[in-house]
Amino acid sequence: MRNINEECGIFGIYSPIDTDVAQTTYYGLYALQHRGQESCGIAVSDNNIITYFKDIGLVHEVFIPERISTLGEGKIAIGHVRYCTTGSNDRINAQPIVVNNLTRSLALVHNGNLVNAYELRKELEEEGAIFSTTSDTEVISHIIIRERLKSDSIEEAIQKTMHIIQGAYSLSVIAENKLIVVRDMHGFRPLSFGKTEDGRYIVASESCALDVVGAKFIRDVSPGEIVVFDEQGIHSITDNCNLAPSKICAFEYIYFSRGDSIINGRSVYEARRTAGQCLAKHFPVNADIVIAVPDSGIDAALGYAEESGIPYNIGFIKNRYVARTFISAGQKERENKVRLKLNPISAVVKGKRLVLIDDSIVRGTTSLKIIQLLRNAGAKEIHMRVSAPPIINSCYYGVDIDIKEGLIAAKYSIKEIEKILGLDSLAFLSHDCLAKMLNTEVNKGYCCACFGGEYPTILPQNRDKNKFESKINSKKKAYYEKL
Repeated sequence: MRNINEECGIFGIYSPIDTDVAQTTYYGLYALQHRGQESCGIAVSDNNIITYFKDIGLVHEVFIPERISTLGEGKIAIGHVRYCTTGSNDRINAQPIVVNNLTRSLALVHNGNLVNAYELRKELEEEGAIFSTTSDTEVISHIIIRERLKSDSIEEAIQKTMHIIQGAYSLSVIAENKLIVVRDMHGFRPLSFGKTEDGRYIVASESCALDVVGAKFIRDVSPGEIVVFDEQGIHSITDNCNLAPSKICAFEYIYFSRGDSIINGRSVYEARRTAGQCLAKHFPVNADIVIAVPDSGIDAALGYAEESGIPYNIGFIKNRYVARTFISAGQKERENKVRLKLNPISAVVKGKRLVLIDDSIVRGTTSLKIIQLLRNAGAKEIHMRVSAPPIINSCYYGVDIDIKEGLIAAKYSIKEIEKILGLDSLAFLSHDCLAKMLNTEVNKGYCCACFGGEYPTILPQNRDKNKFESKINSKKKAYYEKL
């Protein structure tokens, strides 16, 4: 329901023997589907011969049984589900990125967003590199390959790459018969690994994917850490750890991650429940029932109901057969999307004073339509409580938050937003409560730049989401103008 999206989810598997790693990766990606619904892909390595397939669509649409069988067996596989925050939603930009040269092959999947991708791509092109996509993930692959030519090992090349690229990146890489996973020095995006009873190592953006494939959670990959899985087992490279403050994205707990996941040792469900309790303590209201905008508002709504003593009820029926990738190019399309996906239960809300819990307000378009639906269904009062602070800044680390000018909280006060949306009252989670939600100190250990906190890195010089397409199109225009 949000006008806010996360870039993707990644998965990886290393098996001590040749096995059907593609099928396991399929199940893992299915568990991570909520992190990206635009495209997906799987690469399988059999003795460093990489077979892969990627396409636009959901996991079950792209990887029908016949397609999975063409990937064959092997010891290593990686997978990806994508929502584009850099580069257009094109099949060419789907992942994995696979690179072949005379002596080596490499496959890579990426969750996050680089802040210096534009400058790096320009540098690489001037050195003679040729790009086939418009995503920053291909920039990473080119740099790894370049550094490998000057390094004694693939691990050393990746270590060097980490000091060149800046921003958010969790990576899963197939190279030289190894599965290598990497987390940026701030740890913006989650990454964890576990092990199955038959000895296969599993890596995933969220622990829920480990559960689905029967892997026991071992631990999170630390910020700045490189973990290598190969014939010798598992080993860790921590030279780049503790070089920057940890800054896990707060939205992983607020919205992106599944409630059954554990991120950096913190239960996502418990975090959201805590947010709801804090909202009830700090912003109480006389009401008849608590309802939630499904799905990520539900856990916070349960917390609000528990703390306030106001009963929770289901206020909406969600149409789960409407894909999250519904094209929302304009205002009318966004309005239609809300009607298709949510319908209030009039028997529950009619004549009632409601506490409406949602995870965030971005432009306000979706919230306005939801409130109108509840009014039309006969709601007497609507008191909205939001389980995140107001969003007032753009994100450059892999969250598709609108430009600052498009953010309603960046332009209006809470009282003004209350009036615009037609609410009886409105309150957002405080920064103190956000820290309590994440079980830490205020602004410590997490990124809250979109809520008005400091950006942990330099900001990109070119902040256009489709900056590489813009560059290509300008070159085409200049070429045709010369004709």
